[in-house]
Amino acid sequence: MTDTPSKGTATRRGFLKAGLTGGVALAGAAAAGRAVAAGDPLITEVQDWNRYPGDGVDARPYGTPSQFEAGVVRKNVAWLTADPISSVNFTPLHELDGIITPSGLCFERHHAGIAEIDPASHRLMINGLVDKPLVFTMADLKRFPRHNKVYFLECAANSGMEWRGAQLNGCQFTHGMIHCVMYTGVLLKDILAEAGVTTAGKWVLAEGADASAMTRSIPLEKALDDCMVAFAMNGEALRPEQGYPLRLVVPGWEGNMWVKWLRRLEVGDQPWQQREETSKYTDLLANGKARRFTWAMDVKSVITSPSPQAPITHGRGRTVLSGLAWSGNGTIKRVDVSVDGGRNWHTARIDGPSLSLALHRFYYEFDWDGSELFLQSRAIDEQGFVQPTKNALRAARGENSIYHNNGIQTWHVSKDGVVENVEIS
Repeated sequence: MTDTPSKGTATRRGFLKAGLTGGVALAGAAAAGRAVAAGDPLITEVQDWNRYPGDGVDARPYGTPSQFEAGVVRKNVAWLTADPISSVNFTPLHELDGIITPSGLCFERHHAGIAEIDPASHRLMINGLVDKPLVFTMADLKRFPRHNKVYFLECAANSGMEWRGAQLNGCQFTHGMIHCVMYTGVLLKDILAEAGVTTAGKWVLAEGADASAMTRSIPLEKALDDCMVAFAMNGEALRPEQGYPLRLVVPGWEGNMWVKWLRRLEVGDQPWQQREETSKYTDLLANGKARRFTWAMDVKSVITSPSPQAPITHGRGRTVLSGLAWSGNGTIKRVDVSVDGGRNWHTARIDGPSLSLALHRFYYEFDWDGSELFLQSRAIDEQGFVQPTKNALRAARGENSIYHNNGIQTWHVSKDGVVENVEIS
């Protein structure tokens, strides 16, 4: 499904000046909502679903959601990329809850389309500075000790369009190049141990089997720490768009390094300076110099509801704010929420598991009195890193980059509940 929001409509492009108003009584004893008046026919009369049997157990294809959830899909923005086979679509963050992304809703990023590989014909080669070059079949790999880990995967270009101001009206488009699933696979260090890394080995080159031959250099220290070679996600085989039958998992680091359709691992004594780590996936600073090898994803958060694609429709009263926070440094220690553009902050409630290098779900309940709001969230991770404002980030790095934008996002809620992507100065 395609969505092509215009650059010049339905958003506020400039920087909103002073004059923010809070207008909210923080969550107290107010009722969550008013009961429907007695006599509602939807409760007093028998409905069709009460009257007639439904479909049988074999009536629907695997994984089909309710017809009433048909709009919960990945979407792309046609003008962002030149060609569908080297493009991206976005996770519908505003429609999800909890921390696990359903497999069919995980965003896609391809450089040469989706490779369709027969697992019986797939091989993984280990070569370079090793004692014993090896080639593994899928069956060989599945004989190593298995591990199950929940990790987020974020594209380095997530929020990249926001470097120069508010562009895309919806958290699906501003922050949707992220997902979080449970991976099943084997530790990369176990595979490398089988081949025997020589003392000269310092780096590992991961290469994909797709037509783009995606390759990235990874420090051996990271490879021997927590990297995985995964063949399953969320309890089932990897989806083709997620690298079936085999992908690399590089926890906490930019998604481009999580090479899909993994076919080769070469050990070397220095980085290979591939395209994706020289002309791409480097951070161009204001002075013309570029930061490179900026692997770790910085502490970040976003309010997913209310948001432009999830406006307030219930009117005044109890409102549940929900969002996601994550960090490539470990767990999230705290998330603060502001309803007045950062003038005042309130501690949000993190609910669900707090796993290292995974998404965290936060909530903040309050009573809305119908006044306009400027919603923000600010995450703090276990290492003490605090999510910066966009202005602070630009002051440090300029506006030339498209990668590693972890600035605080602002949503403006109007008196009628409509939400827009804005910035505040």
